[in-house]
Amino acid sequence: MMTCCLNPDCPNPLNLVGKHSCQSCGTPLVLLLRNRFRVVRVLSDEGGFGRTYLAEDVDKLNERCVIKQLAPKFQGNWALTKAMELFQKEAQRLQQLGEHPQIPRLLAYFEEDNYLYLVQQFIDGQNLLKELQQKKAYSAVEIQELLLDLLPVVKFIHERGVIHRDIKPQNIIYRKSDRRFCLIDFGSSKQLTARVQIKSRTTIGSHGYSPIEQIKDGAAYPASDLFSLGATCFHLLTGISPFQLWMEHGYGWVQDWRRYLRSPMSSQLDQVLDKLLKKDPQQRYQSANEAIRELTPQPLLSSRGSTRFPITPPPTQLHLPRQHAKLRNLLLSGTAILLLGSGKFWYHQYLRFETRMDAIISQLDDRPANTEAILGQPLKTPLEKFSLAYTFNGHSKSVLSVAISPDAKTIVSNSDDTIKLWSLATKQEICVLNGHSNRVNVVAISPDGKILASGSEDNTIKLWNLATGQQMQTLEGHSDSIHTLTFTPNSKTLVSGSDDKTIKLWNLETGEVIRTLTGHSSWVRSVALSPDGKTLVSSSFDKTIKVWDLATSKLMRTLLEPNGKETSIAISPDGKTLASVGFDKTINLWNLATGLPIRTLAGHSGNVTSVAFSPDGQTLASGSFDKTIKLWNKTSGQPIRTLVGHEDSVDAIAFSQDGKILISGSEDNTIKIWLVSRD
Repeated sequence: MMTCCLNPDCPNPLNLVGKHSCQSCGTPLVLLLRNRFRVVRVLSDEGGFGRTYLAEDVDKLNERCVIKQLAPKFQGNWALTKAMELFQKEAQRLQQLGEHPQIPRLLAYFEEDNYLYLVQQFIDGQNLLKELQQKKAYSAVEIQELLLDLLPVVKFIHERGVIHRDIKPQNIIYRKSDRRFCLIDFGSSKQLTARVQIKSRTTIGSHGYSPIEQIKDGAAYPASDLFSLGATCFHLLTGISPFQLWMEHGYGWVQDWRRYLRSPMSSQLDQVLDKLLKKDPQQRYQSANEAIRELTPQPLLSSRGSTRFPITPPPTQLHLPRQHAKLRNLLLSGTAILLLGSGKFWYHQYLRFETRMDAIISQLDDRPANTEAILGQPLKTPLEKFSLAYTFNGHSKSVLSVAISPDAKTIVSNSDDTIKLWSLATKQEICVLNGHSNRVNVVAISPDGKILASGSEDNTIKLWNLATGQQMQTLEGHSDSIHTLTFTPNSKTLVSGSDDKTIKLWNLETGEVIRTLTGHSSWVRSVALSPDGKTLVSSSFDKTIKVWDLATSKLMRTLLEPNGKETSIAISPDGKTLASVGFDKTINLWNLATGLPIRTLAGHSGNVTSVAFSPDGQTLASGSFDKTIKLWNKTSGQPIRTLVGHEDSVDAIAFSQDGKILISGSEDNTIKIWLVSRD
C-alpha cells in the first residue's frame, strides 16, 4: 500500500507506507483525512486550485470515494472568493441532489490544514470522452438511449432549482455495475433563482458545449443545460468536438450541424437534436420533460380515445445493454400491440413489461458464453431466480476460501499467500493483505463484521481489522497448518482446526488459547458451530465427525463417515441438521441431536468440496470438482438447479446473511457472484 501526499504541488505524491514525510517534497504525510479517509492516488489536477483524489472510506469497509481538494495558490482576490463559493455550492448541490441514483452522493465536506475538502461517492466507470476516444463514434440508437437515460436526471435537478452549467462528455460517466449514465461535477451549478454577475472575461462552462447566453453574459436556464446535452450528443455522434467548431465558426455551426453526420438517423432523433441545438434559448425545449415526450415512443391507441400517455423510463429501471437495443424495441413493440386498451391501465402494463424486459436482457448479457443457460436449464426458466451477476478476476492461483461481510458489502478471498478484499458495490479490488509467509488456506469474518481471520500453512492465524485492512494480531499455538476457522456468535471466541489433529479455542481479546480439543487421529479439516453457539462439530481425515459441548469441551458423540475423509461440514440455521461431504460425489445429512443419518444426496459427477446452508435453512448449496454448484431442497433432498460458469473445480461457497447473494471460489482463479431471488 502507498500513502499519497496532499501537497497540491507535489510532483511525485506517492510514498511507501511507514514514511512520515513525503519523499519528494518533504510535506508531512496525512494517513487519514479527518481520521476516516485514506487517500490512494491523484485522479486529476485542477489547474492550480487543488487536486482530485481517489480515496477509501475506512468507516465503510474501505469503500472507494472521490475527494476534491481546494488549495488555490493565491490569496485575497476575487478569483479566490469565487472559487471558494463554487466549491461550497458544489457541496450544497451534492447534498441536495445525491438522493438520485445517477448523481454521486456527498459523503463529507470539511476544512483541514487550511485546505477545503469535498468527499463524494465514487462512480465506477469511464467518462464518455475517454469512451469516445476508444470507439470513435456512437450510433444513433446509442445516442437515443443516452438521452432517455440522462434527460430524467436533468429533469430531476431542474425541478430542484439547480442548473448544472457544464454538461459535456467528461462530466458523464457510464457506470459499469448497472449500465447507467451518471452526471458528475456540479462545481459550476447555480440555483435557478440566483443572479450572479460574472466579471468580464470570466465564464462558467465549456466553450462549444455551453450556449451563447451562458458564454456571453453568464445567464443560464434549464434550456441552457439542454443545449449542452445536445452538443454532447453531437460530439459523440460525429466524433467532432464542438469546441473546435466554436473556435472556427462561433455558434454558426449549430445551424448546419447535420453536415457533419456520418450516416442518416431517424426523423424523430433528428428533430430532437435540432431543437436541443437552437442558438436562441426561446426556440429550444424549455424543460427536459418536453424532450422526453418527443423522444419516447407513443403507445398505440384504441379507436375509442385519443389520450396520449408519454412512456418515460422509471428512475429504478435497469439501463439496457447497448447491443440488445433492437431486440428490446422489437419485443416492446409486439407487447404494445397485445396490450391495446385505454388510459392508465395500458400505460402501467407497458411500463411493467418494459422494466421486466430490461432486467431479462441485462441478465442475458451476463450469461457465460460457454453455457446454454446460467442455470443449466432452458432459457425459458425465469433468470431472476438465480443468476450469475459478476466475476472477480485478480487472483493468479486457485481461490481456496471465500467469505462475505454481514452487511454484504465486502467479499474476502484467499489465493496462495495473499488475501484480497473486494467491494460488491464498485466491483473493484479494495486492497491486498500480505503477512503470511506461506499459503493461506482459509478466511472467516466475525458475525459483528469487525474482524477478519486467516489461517495458513505457516501454522499461524492472523487477525485483521476488516474496515482498515490493518493486521491486529498473530495467533500462534498450532504445530501444523490451519485449514478451518469459525467464530462464536458473540464474536469473542475463534475456533480453529489444524493438521496437527487438534482444535483450539482462542480468546480474541487476549489472543490466548482458552483450551485445546484432542480426539481426532488425523488432520482436522472443517469445524462448524450451531447457531446458539453451544455445539461444536468437527470433521477429519480420520473418517469421523465429532460433536462437542463447547462450554465444557466434552465430546458428546462421534459419527462414522461411511464415504471416507471428511472435507467440509455445515449446520442448518435451526441447528437441527448437519451436512457433510467427503472424498466422494455425495452429501450426507444428519440429525445433529441424535447423530442418526437422514439421507444422502447424489447428483454431482465429481467429488464434492464444500457445502453451505441458505440463511432460511431451506436450501443447501454444494460445490464440486465437476465445476458446478448444485442447489438442493433440504427437506425433500431433491436438486433444485445447477449453476454453471466456473472453468475448474469449485472449492468454496458462502451465502450472504440475507440469503440474496451466493459467492463461489474456484481453481479457475476467479470468484463468482450469484444473485438469489424468490420473487
